[in-house]
Amino acid sequence: MQNAILEKIDQAHSKPSVPQLEPGDQIRVHVRIKEGEKERIQIFEGILLARNNSGIRETITVRKVSFGQGVERIFPLHSPIVAKIDVVKRNRVRRAKLYYLRKLKGKAARLKERARR
Repeated sequence: MQNAILEKIDQAHSKPSVPQLEPGDQIRVHVRIKEGEKERIQIFEGILLARNNSGIRETITVRKVSFGQGVERIFPLHSPIVAKIDVVKRNRVRRAKLYYLRKLKGKAARLKERARR
């Protein structure tokens, strides 16, 4: 009984237009930022390190290097803050969580591009 109610809530509040995302993908997340009365969209582009949870609670961890400093952000997939997600490039990886990329920098942190089908 409880699960049926939660599933209905999940379906009502989930976004239908979430692209298929996998760890290793280079993605561009369009984030709504509110500054006073104004609202603008800021783009955060980086490598998808991990997907956590499922359903409406699903989050993604995205990492980029900005001015030589690694920056990670966790985005709730179905939040109204996330306007849109674009997949820029798909990379071939063999793990579900790419936390080892945190220790690497420069050429060592490169990933191989996945062959197109």
